[in-house]
Amino acid sequence: MAETISRDDVAHVASLAKLAFDEAKLDQFTDQLTDILTLFETLSEVDTSAVEPTYSVTPNVNHLREDVADNWHQKQELLANSPEEAADLIKVPAIIKGEDD
Repeated sequence: MAETISRDDVAHVASLAKLAFDEAKLDQFTDQLTDILTLFETLSEVDTSAVEPTYSVTPNVNHLREDVADNWHQKQELLANSPEEAADLIKVPAIIKGEDD
């Protein structure tokens, strides 16, 4: 028989993740997680001793370019296209309440 997960375990993990579930959802997730554990138990019964490990299913190789910093000297052109600038930087609206500048 598969290992079961208790409703209290689900509630505890939910609280650690800062999630709040009603009683019906806790029961639903408990059942689903028990089903998942049962599936893993079924998978662990499969004999894979004669199966060679697969590292990659395709012969593709990553072709990466050299990572070189390049200063395009376009700061003034960028600032000219921005709606507002301040202190040689692009000025954007404040996103935190109470911040005016």
